[in-house]
Amino acid sequence: MTVEPSEKYVDIYGLKIYCKIFTANQEKAVLLTMHGGPGMSHDYLLPLADLSNNGITVAFYDQFGCGRSDEPDDLSKFSIDYGVQEADELRKKLFGNRKIFLMGSSYGGALSLAYALKHQDMLLGLIVTGGLASVDLTVKEMERLIENLPDKVKNTIKKYGDAQDYSNPEYQDAVMYFYRNHVLRMKEYPADVMRSFEYGEKRNVYRIMNGPNEFTITGTIKGWDITKDLHRIKVPTLFTVGEFDEVTPTVAKSMHKEIKGSRLEILPGCSHLSMWEDRDKYNKLLSDFILNIATNS
Repeated sequence: MTVEPSEKYVDIYGLKIYCKIFTANQEKAVLLTMHGGPGMSHDYLLPLADLSNNGITVAFYDQFGCGRSDEPDDLSKFSIDYGVQEADELRKKLFGNRKIFLMGSSYGGALSLAYALKHQDMLLGLIVTGGLASVDLTVKEMERLIENLPDKVKNTIKKYGDAQDYSNPEYQDAVMYFYRNHVLRMKEYPADVMRSFEYGEKRNVYRIMNGPNEFTITGTIKGWDITKDLHRIKVPTLFTVGEFDEVTPTVAKSMHKEIKGSRLEILPGCSHLSMWEDRDKYNKLLSDFILNIATNS
């Protein structure tokens, strides 16, 4: 059973940013988590709260314009660079000068890598789950996955995608088929996952930064690529990816080979949200990684 969380808003550059923190008894390490989207909320990452039972304090937050947090009026702030600035300011306000572990899921993985390139002196370790360093490679891999879908589903996605008719019910059904194979392979989607999806729908960040769906990138992150810079990351790094992940093992391997000494774990039978599909194994990977470093640092 996880510890009881504390909830608060932190003022970051004039915006109220929502945080939920599971403070471990006999704390051995601190983990700050970054959710995906861009534009979801922290809720789908809540299985990581289990780590608080192992002496790891886990901090969740809703990024700018996401979940319960305020949205900037300035559209120029809808960027990865601003996300890095926000995260570093939040880290300072929550943990001062203490070195932390950083975990990013999906787009949060991209954000965590961008953070590490600027602030790795404040990190003990980095965890990237279903993350990416190249939007173009990620989209190319998703297009490959679409090619392997049943003809009816594949053709529907192509037909309405080409027409930019993203709200068509047939298109939505086909996209959901893709999600059920490559985002979360569970018959019933947990309430925390649905809550993140609902926030993504009703807030503006996903549409502004990403686009209409996971594989149609029309927003501000289009073309973003830091692959060539990854070699500068020197902190211990763990990549995890699901066997059937929409951000595929090919994407994970492309990053793993750039960061010297990094570790790659492919979770069998899982897709994008492996923290739900194989919760115990996923959390054990993270716990072992974090505590091994914390104990020896």
